[in-house]
Amino acid sequence: MLMADLKKLYIEAGCQNVITYIQSGNVIFDFPSDDKEKIITILEKAIESKYAFQVPIDLRTDDEIEKIYNALPIEKVSLEEDGSRILIGFMSRNPVPDEITSLRKFQHETEVLIIKDDILYLHCPNGFGKSKLSNTNIENKLNVVSTTRNLKTVAKLCVLSQEGS
Repeated sequence: MLMADLKKLYIEAGCQNVITYIQSGNVIFDFPSDDKEKIITILEKAIESKYAFQVPIDLRTDDEIEKIYNALPIEKVSLEEDGSRILIGFMSRNPVPDEITSLRKFQHETEVLIIKDDILYLHCPNGFGKSKLSNTNIENKLNVVSTTRNLKTVAKLCVLSQEGS
């Protein structure tokens, strides 16, 4: 779906100050309610109604996104050099230890994988495309829905959300 169409759909669903960022479903918006479950239900139903398929939505506040970004547990990081090699996974729930162990079997020795509650931090020095820790493996092994974004994207979302406030 085009971001312009998604933006229009969010506005029609009651969102205000809607900003989209790149062609991957990143949407920043205000909503007259703070009830996350209600907002998610409204948006998921709107997308399903318009496009006839279901899309799980991960909804985080501006403060949550910034806190997640600032809590990056991977040291000696340069946004310029590492921004596309460090991924942040926003998961639907906290995985349990056995699930994490199952996922670690796919981890290459040069990769750093840190899971804090429902957030996954992953550094793939050889590139995410070459890693066996794909979003599909993350979701399957951890039994979660995960939205994964690289560090550059999360940094930009932080900037855009502050500008939109």
